[in-house]
Amino acid sequence: MGLSRRTLLGAAAAVTGALAARDARAAAPAAAAPGAFELEEATVAELRAGLESGKHTARGLTEAYLARIRALDRTGDLPLCSVIELNPDALTLADALDAERKAKGARGPLHGIPVLIKDNIATADKMQTTAGSLALVGAVPSRDAFIVERLRAAGAVLLGKTNLSEWANFRSTHSTSGWSGRGGLCRNPYALDRTPSGSSSGSGAATAASFCAVSVGTETDGSIVSPASACSLVGLKPTVGLVSRAGIIPISSTQDTAGPMTRTVADAAALLSVLAGEDPRDAATAAGKGRAHPDYTKFLDPKGLAGARIGVPRERFFGYHPATDAIVERALEVMKAQGAVLVDPVTLPNVAKLDEPELEVMLYEFKAGLEAWLAQLGEGAPVRTLADLIAFNEKNREREMPYFGQELLLQAQKKGPLTDVAYKKALAACRRYSRAEGLDAVMNKHKLDALVAPTQAPAGPIDLVLGDHWLGSSSTPAAVSGYPTITMPAGDVYGLPVGVSFIGRAWSEPVLLKLAFAYEQASHARRKPTFLRSVDLRGA
Repeated sequence: MGLSRRTLLGAAAAVTGALAARDARAAAPAAAAPGAFELEEATVAELRAGLESGKHTARGLTEAYLARIRALDRTGDLPLCSVIELNPDALTLADALDAERKAKGARGPLHGIPVLIKDNIATADKMQTTAGSLALVGAVPSRDAFIVERLRAAGAVLLGKTNLSEWANFRSTHSTSGWSGRGGLCRNPYALDRTPSGSSSGSGAATAASFCAVSVGTETDGSIVSPASACSLVGLKPTVGLVSRAGIIPISSTQDTAGPMTRTVADAAALLSVLAGEDPRDAATAAGKGRAHPDYTKFLDPKGLAGARIGVPRERFFGYHPATDAIVERALEVMKAQGAVLVDPVTLPNVAKLDEPELEVMLYEFKAGLEAWLAQLGEGAPVRTLADLIAFNEKNREREMPYFGQELLLQAQKKGPLTDVAYKKALAACRRYSRAEGLDAVMNKHKLDALVAPTQAPAGPIDLVLGDHWLGSSSTPAAVSGYPTITMPAGDVYGLPVGVSFIGRAWSEPVLLKLAFAYEQASHARRKPTFLRSVDLRGA
C-alpha cells in the first residue's frame, strides 16, 4: 500500500488517470449491488413490532427476503453465492403462521420471522442437507435437527439453507473458505474479492446482506466468530451442551455447537432463547440441564460494562496486524469509558500447546461422528462411511476437488475408535490446557468476568490457488474448552470489518451478552455492506 501511494504521487498524469480509473472500478459496486430495501438492517424487534401492528405479515416479509435473495445472490460477474437453496415451502409456512397469529396470537418473538440455516443442519423436508458436498445430494435425514424443531415450534419461517465451506472446512489443509462443491464460491459482501471466512460463510454473508432477519451457523473452532467478524456481525458460539447438535453433520463431539449469527446483540439473544435447551438425542446437553434461559434478552444492559473485570491477553492474540490492534485499542478505551476494569495484560497459558492435540481429537471424532450420522440416513444414501466419501470425491474429482484436496479426510480415515489411547491422551491434553490450566486458571487468578481480544484480522483475498491466508485469531481457547465466546463489530480497515471478542467461563452466556450489548450500544460500530468489487485503497 505504501508503494502504491508513492507511485501515485510520482506518476505522470496519464498513469495517474489510469490508476484513478482502476481504483474507481475497484471501489464501484458490482453489477449485483443492491438498491433500496425496506427491510435492510431490520432487527427482530422491529419486524416483530411490524407484525403486531399489521404493518407486516409473515408472507410479506418472506416474499421480500426471497425477492432480495433472487435478485442479488447469484447475479453479476462476482456473485455472492451465500444461499445454497431456498425452501420451496417458505411461503406456505408463512401463510399458515399468519393465519395462526390472526386466530390464536403469536407463539413468541420469532413468530413469522424469516431465518436462514447452514446446510449442515438437517431438515426433514424438501430441502437438502449436504454440508455443501455433492456426495450427500439426495440423502434424506430421518428427522429435523433439534434446533430446527425448536425454530419451527417458535414460529420462525425457514427461508432456506446457506452455503458453507464444504464439510465445515474439515477437508483440506489448503482449502478456500466459503467454497463448496454444491454451492460454489461464497464471497464477502464488503468486498467481493475477499473471503467471507469459514465455515459458516454463507450464514455470515447472507445475514450481513439482509437476506434474512437472523441466521444460524455452526462452529468447531472459529466457524461462527470468524465469518461474523469478517461480515460485521454479532456471532455467538455457546458453551458446548447449551444447544443440541442432534441432526447437525458433525466434526467434533467435544467442540461442535450451533449458534446465532445476527446484526445486533439483541437479535443474538432472541435467537439463542429459541435454540438453547436440553435434548435427549445429545448427551452433552445433560451438562447444561437448567442452564438454558427462556429469554436471554433479559440480560441486555446498556450499563453492563460498569464494574466488569475484563482481562486483555495480549500475548499471541495481539501483534499480528497493527491496524487490527489499533481498532481493538479503541474498543478497550470505549470499555474503560463505560466503567469496565481492564486487567491489562494477562497471560493465557498453554495456548500454543493446543494445536496438535486439537487436530488429533478432531480427526478421531470426525470419523466416528460422521459415520454415525451417515448411518441414520434413509435408503439410497450415496455414501455410508468415510471411505465411501473419499472414494466419491476421487471419482468426482473435477467437480469436488478442482482447487484443493481431501488430506484431512484421508488422515481421519486412518484413525481407530474413540477407545484408542492416542485419542484419550489428546483429549485429556485439550481439556487440561484449555480449561484447568487455561481459561479457568486466568479467570480465577484475576477474578475476571471475561477476556477480550481481536477476533481476527480483516478478511484476506480469495485465493483458489494457494488457499486461505490467516494472520491470527482468538477462537481456539473457547473452542477447545467448549466455553462461550461472542464477537461483535469493532471497526474496519479500508472498509473490511474487524471484530472484537469476549471470551467467558462455561455457561456464562448471560454475562457475555450483557458485556457485548453494553459495548455495542456505546460503540455503534456495525456498518452495512457496500458490495464493492474490491477494497478501496484510495486513502492508503
